[in-house]
Amino acid sequence: MIDHGWSTVYGILKKVARELPRPTRRFRFSDALIVAMFLWAVGHDRPMCWACDRRHYGRQFHPRWLPSISQFSRRLRTDRCRAILTRVYEELAEVRRGSPVCFLDGRAFPVGPCSKDADARAGRVYGGFARGYKLHSLVSEDRRVLCWAVTPLPVAETRVAMALVEHAQPSALVLADGNFDSGPLYDAVEQTGGHLITPVPLRAGRGHHRRSPARLAAIAAWRGIAGYVYRDRIGVEQCYGHLSASGGGLAPLPSWVRTLPRVRRWIGAKLILHHARLKTRGAVA
Repeated sequence: MIDHGWSTVYGILKKVARELPRPTRRFRFSDALIVAMFLWAVGHDRPMCWACDRRHYGRQFHPRWLPSISQFSRRLRTDRCRAILTRVYEELAEVRRGSPVCFLDGRAFPVGPCSKDADARAGRVYGGFARGYKLHSLVSEDRRVLCWAVTPLPVAETRVAMALVEHAQPSALVLADGNFDSGPLYDAVEQTGGHLITPVPLRAGRGHHRRSPARLAAIAAWRGIAGYVYRDRIGVEQCYGHLSASGGGLAPLPSWVRTLPRVRRWIGAKLILHHARLKTRGAVA
């Protein structure tokens, strides 16, 4: 990542830090420096203590002075640093720019069975069960992650998807796998002006309980062109592949990233770097 997109990330980071209200207290090390150090460490897949050593910087980014690891860790958890990370992500991902086709999906991040992480919970993964976390995301057709959330593994995907849809308000065609086949989710997407398409069982829509009109319309569409349109859902797999395949990308959680706040911060930083690569390589117009 450091070769592709660091100047883009650092430029937006400094601009966002200037636009936010100034802190009431004057610090020796600016919030922009603290956030930049964290992104630098995440881009190199290294822990935070690694970023406090001057030997680990180069021509692209070379701070004159560095904080101690305790000060670095404490400052990164402040509200203003979190706000900077959020604003940098929103600008790079262009979350306000919609997409005619979106995808709902999730990706599991297991931790070791002997981990003492109290936030990691057991849930179903491909091939069995594991303990860990899950990234839930709403992805555009040009690989931008418009909205995302990280939860423990057993949290239902439809429950998180309802929150993502409510936040992002996608007025688009939304494609998802069978885990998202839920009447309330169909209705939620319909209320935003979008249309949800998921695989449905052969005898779907013939029950005696309340049936979602939006889901019934999707069931009828499967007899027409919905099956051909659904093939485009491979776009979300391509997005996750691009996230993981690049240097410094979103690989399995390293051993020092544990507990839900740290996992969310780590994955959020990886998504920032992902969108910086897209901009640098011209994948986002």
